[in-house]
Amino acid sequence: MLTLTAASAIFKVYDMALYLPRKVQTVEEALQLNGPVGIQFLALRDLPGADLGLSFILGLKHNATPEQMQRYTLTSNRLIEIFSGRSKVAPGETFAMEFVPGQGTTFFIHGVQQGDPVGDDEYFGLILRIWLGDAPADRKLKASLVPAAAR
Repeated sequence: MLTLTAASAIFKVYDMALYLPRKVQTVEEALQLNGPVGIQFLALRDLPGADLGLSFILGLKHNATPEQMQRYTLTSNRLIEIFSGRSKVAPGETFAMEFVPGQGTTFFIHGVQQGDPVGDDEYFGLILRIWLGDAPADRKLKASLVPAAAR
């Protein structure tokens, strides 16, 4: 009799910090907050720029309706362009997203702003759902960002 075994490995890609205008108890609170929000990343391994941009788009797609994806196609293309313009993000390098209501989302690589802000409040809510939505990029990360999400 042949026995198959499976092993899994978790490859840490980046560390992430979520900065909210106030402490929240639930994911729903985090998604409904008014005010500026920041997301900062620290690369833990080489991340090809195109792969990073496309993984964000895939995360958006898993947490948005087809209508939302269509409505934000141009904005999402800008996200892909920003990261695809780099061959890679190396370990120890940083990238970030900052949202200011009424102004949109600004992307940064190494603290340098990458163009003008894009999108609106709804778009940034979709970005947050990459990590806090029903189909998060990583459930353990979601629970770390908003501990009540683990319950």
